Amino acid sequence: MQERRVTDYLPMSEAMFHVLVALADGDKHGYSIMKDVADRTSGGVQLSTGTLYGIVKRLLADGLIVEVRRRSTPDESARKRRAYTLTAFGREVAKAEAARLNKLVTAARAASLIARTS
Repeated sequence: MQERRVTDYLPMSEAMFHVLVALADGDKHGYSIMKDVADRTSGGVQLSTGTLYGIVKRLLADGLIVEVRRRSTPDESARKRRAYTLTAFGREVAKAEAARLNKLVTAARAASLIARTS
């Protein structure tokens, strides 16, 4: 079996990165992921159900996330929802993508393409 390398998953799509970021602070089910992404981007990124579950399928296959069992809370419907969480490897990949993006932003600031933050 070939060893997986973090760099094999970079760069990743914006939507895929947003899903990993949404899962970075704990497990979530699909609707919660979509809501988190929309909230974090002030509505700038709105994942459709089809897009989200295509990404989830890929992340599961790549071993970046796993399905977890959650108990339903009183505010959730009685049906069982699938929840997902980052694997340790998925967290490494998300951190590497964040670092890669940070380098791009740093270069853009140095070239005066975007304002420096104080």
